Amino acid sequence: MSASEPVAAPPPKPRSKPTSPRRRSRELAVQMLYGWLLSGADAEDLKRDARLDENFRRIDADLFDRLVDGVTGDAEALRARLQPYLDRTIRELSPVEHAILLLGALELAAHPETPYRVVINEAIDLAKTFGGTDGHKYVNGVLDRLAAELRPNEAKR
Repeated sequence: MSASEPVAAPPPKPRSKPTSPRRRSRELAVQMLYGWLLSGADAEDLKRDARLDENFRRIDADLFDRLVDGVTGDAEALRARLQPYLDRTIRELSPVEHAILLLGALELAAHPETPYRVVINEAIDLAKTFGGTDGHKYVNGVLDRLAAELRPNEAKR
């Protein structure tokens, strides 16, 4: 697969409740990051393609940009933060879990305005929507331990 070929993100599972623009931003960010992880394509090209999605107008575009730019710009540092809490190497993660964990790690580290419980719940919901059967449990465990490190006062409560 060449870096210029688009990578189709896993299709979302049907949902029962309406989603907010912020949730849709995270969903589109995970889909874009999934493609970025698999193809190695330039993040700016993938962001441009994401903007062509018919649902892009229904998302929080500012949040989408901050999440994608934050993850792609600081991926190695985010991976280093996650690694102590993983039971396998980063390369052994599914691309969906990898993208969701990077997104959650970024929000925990760089977006203190979002409560840590919201970050973790959003990541769990993303894993339920896009991931494997029990992927949400793994994501929950990793991000919960990372939250205790990055936001000890908030996580202690």
